[in-house]
Amino acid sequence: MKSHVVAPVSALAAVVLGISALTINSPADAAAGRTLAGSVPSWADSTHKVGAVDDSTTTTFRVYLDWSNSAAAEQYAYDVSTRGSANFHKFLTPAQFRSRFSPSVSSVSALKTWLGKAGFKVGTVPANRKYVEATGTLAKAASAFQTSFAEYKVNGKTVRGNNKPLVVPSSLTNVQAVVGLDESQTLATSYATKDPVPAGFRNAPPLSDYWGQKRISNTPTPDGTVLPASPDYAFAPKGYSGIQLQNVYGVADNIAAGNDGTGVTVAVIDAYASSTVESDVNTYSTRHGLPTFKKGQFSQLVAPGTYGRPANNAQDPAGWAGEETLDIEAVHTAAPGANILYVGAPNNYRDLDAVMNRVVDGKLADIVTNSYGYAGESLPTGYIKPGLDTQIQAAAEGMTLFFSSGDSADHSDVVGLANATPDWPASSPLVTAVGGTSIGIGADNRRVFELGWESGTSTLSNGAFGSPTFLYGSGGGTSRLFAQPSYQAGVVPDSISKIHGGAAARAVPDVSAIGDPNTGMLVGETQEFPDGTYYDEYRIGGTSLSSPLYAGLFALVVQAAGHDYGLANPALYAAAATSYDVTKTDISTYPGEVRVNYVNGVDATDGYRYILRTFDQDDKLSIHVRPGYDDVTGVGSPTEAWFGAVAAY
Repeated sequence: MKSHVVAPVSALAAVVLGISALTINSPADAAAGRTLAGSVPSWADSTHKVGAVDDSTTTTFRVYLDWSNSAAAEQYAYDVSTRGSANFHKFLTPAQFRSRFSPSVSSVSALKTWLGKAGFKVGTVPANRKYVEATGTLAKAASAFQTSFAEYKVNGKTVRGNNKPLVVPSSLTNVQAVVGLDESQTLATSYATKDPVPAGFRNAPPLSDYWGQKRISNTPTPDGTVLPASPDYAFAPKGYSGIQLQNVYGVADNIAAGNDGTGVTVAVIDAYASSTVESDVNTYSTRHGLPTFKKGQFSQLVAPGTYGRPANNAQDPAGWAGEETLDIEAVHTAAPGANILYVGAPNNYRDLDAVMNRVVDGKLADIVTNSYGYAGESLPTGYIKPGLDTQIQAAAEGMTLFFSSGDSADHSDVVGLANATPDWPASSPLVTAVGGTSIGIGADNRRVFELGWESGTSTLSNGAFGSPTFLYGSGGGTSRLFAQPSYQAGVVPDSISKIHGGAAARAVPDVSAIGDPNTGMLVGETQEFPDGTYYDEYRIGGTSLSSPLYAGLFALVVQAAGHDYGLANPALYAAAATSYDVTKTDISTYPGEVRVNYVNGVDATDGYRYILRTFDQDDKLSIHVRPGYDDVTGVGSPTEAWFGAVAAY
């Protein structure tokens, strides 16, 4: 992706660098129509092309319209979330937002008429009139939008893309983007990380109940393998749960006193759905000292046919089921009294954007957590503006959106960029991006250490561990699309915000919580094992853990404050001094741990592998933890003092 020139921020709003202009009005209208710049995927070129498409293939897509007075809508989203504004906390109902900012009925009618004449079957138009859905063949789409399609190989997947910009009639002045003609959304990645990932999975012993309980010096290996005596590494914890996580982030006493998220609704958005998730969460809760769901406390909103979808080139429903389970158990651990709504898109082809719009336009929740994203802001810019508009509506209505920052660090070895690159949607200034940490929780359930999650790995060979190489870690970096929002001014150092040159830009993440799968959370899920299908537990991580856990903690804040927040970042940055500042202070004392894996992922039949996982392995990265704000953990992780400071905002 090409770098954009960073423009200064005016007033409270974070300026979108080139997005609005590119996707709506640029380049100028031609006689044959108006070109939608930003409508060609960056990967749709000759180097990635693998073949032709079947023009008779039927596809469903959405044509998005701009908000009426888009600039005013964006300004309002920031104003209602920022103390000192005349509109602070004057949140709108969905009906009020639609009345002020929805596209006009006449513009929707004109678009529907054109689509119908072009041979498409016109489908859904949501209540906020943000898009018109249509279905037709690729041949009709190529003709109507004056483009052509081909198949491309991207990140190991074969996906469809258009290699020429889309064109619409000049009369359709507020069409901003078309989502679904190309298959960019197929590249959405879940950020749940368990390593390895067979159908059924168990962590191998030794496993500690708390940090440092079992070490090389005091615990024999299960097969007699001799490990290096120095350093005296701890064995990985079995996974933290319940009271351990509540205590380490300073909310156990609040929860015990009734500040448990009651009255707050947290929505979890993923693709597909698990048919066993409610029973799994209740089994997990019973085992780990959490209350089971009360009647009506948990609900799922999924389309017919969402369950039991088969895997194929671009879909992994079973993997997303694990994501759903992690997300819900993490929210429930942090906010056992909160209502949880699971919203599952019927696929990850083209529906995550529509699902988000449905949740926001219906204000179905106070808080939304999302554990997926697109590597390195790699979506066509035409896809990004509709997402921003949904985020604007969410903030204006008082809804807080959390997104995982990603599990691939700065992407420097993936996308070939010279500087750190965050993921979208985490890079949006209208959401709260949650990074990951490596954490040690002691026998007293308190923080022993918390470090930036950037893992190195080395497998035992000939009685020794070699030099670790980078494996995975918390996503972060500096956006190439968005200017620095006002809440980051004076907090994010120039060495991060101006890394691309020019004016300051949006930095990611904003905050952090436990994410390292080697010091992760214990979760329970029904899985397929060689001897049957049943419930079992394993340790898992990723920023897919960080985001829902933080969202659950924030539900306690909303309950305590007695009001919604909209965009949470102004409050979180104002309370930055009360967060736990993640630095390198503890790295020499806690350099890593030994992780033991079953070779076959489930039992000792095929033996064991012994792996050294080092903490904060950032020597090959451009993002690093440091005192104050950093591009791995943001302003830091929650503490008891953080809870009170944010609740008072």
